[in-house]
Amino acid sequence: MTTSPSRSLAVLMDPIAGIRPYKDTTLAMLLEAQRRGWALHYAEQGDLALRQGEAWGRLRPLGVRDDAHDWYRLGDAQWQPLTRQRLILARKDPPLDAEFLYDTQVLERAAEAGVLVANPPQALRDCNEKLYALRFPQCCAPTLVARSRSELRAFAAEHGEIVLKPLDGMGGRGIFRSSAHDPNLNVILETLVGNDQRFAIAQQFIPAIREGDKRILVVDGEPVPFALARIPQGDEFRGNLAAGGHGVGVPLTPRDRWIVAQVAPDLRRRGLLFAGLDVIGEWLTEINITSPTCVRELDGQYGLNIAGLLFDAIEQRIA
Repeated sequence: MTTSPSRSLAVLMDPIAGIRPYKDTTLAMLLEAQRRGWALHYAEQGDLALRQGEAWGRLRPLGVRDDAHDWYRLGDAQWQPLTRQRLILARKDPPLDAEFLYDTQVLERAAEAGVLVANPPQALRDCNEKLYALRFPQCCAPTLVARSRSELRAFAAEHGEIVLKPLDGMGGRGIFRSSAHDPNLNVILETLVGNDQRFAIAQQFIPAIREGDKRILVVDGEPVPFALARIPQGDEFRGNLAAGGHGVGVPLTPRDRWIVAQVAPDLRRRGLLFAGLDVIGEWLTEINITSPTCVRELDGQYGLNIAGLLFDAIEQRIA
């Protein structure tokens, strides 16, 4: 095995040219790493391979700037063993499709060889954003995960207004608000589950969404003391920033801290250094671990350095 430089990292992410730098959490992490003297390398999804069972990457040297018009510079790509990196930031957006699944298996070979991968490949495979929250039913509103349209219709009849989602969505895409009396319910169910072929998740509608869908960031098991409440605008019921929600910082409530306390031991057990808990009113709705966001918004509103907290935790592990 090649000796890993102590301050060299690779980031696996969606194309950096397409990010919105003023709000991109991955860029915040890279800026903090560069400030601390880390050498940065960049890879996209097509840049991983296994050679004789060893994890390799087609990596490009990366420089970043906190500039809305000129935020990155890339050098020439070179294939190299991933063991030349001390850290890999796995920040590819959902969904966890077949190709992403294979990426995690390549990253796992690097992790087995001693590279710190954040978040860990095993957890990326195991912790679906929607399903992982249901490991903590005491924190969740009534929820059903099913392929059966009849079961989902019965859930709507029992709980009145509901929200229906695919299991692999992000950014508010593919989310429907409906009820047993909605003339479009059958069409919505056909769209989500087909002929009872695909899982969908149904949750009781939480009216407190009007106060925002709070994103609580958890770093190494500890919550950031402020959440970003993503408040729906106009007639929209979705608070996601990608769906037009307006982000407002709010202090954590006692209930928020209780929810984090329920979840944090499992986050630590799985080695999840960075997670985003979504809370509406009193209820946990999702746990995001693939590429949680909202760092830039909270940093800007409260003068925080959340990426600094993350790298404190990382550097403690590799000291």
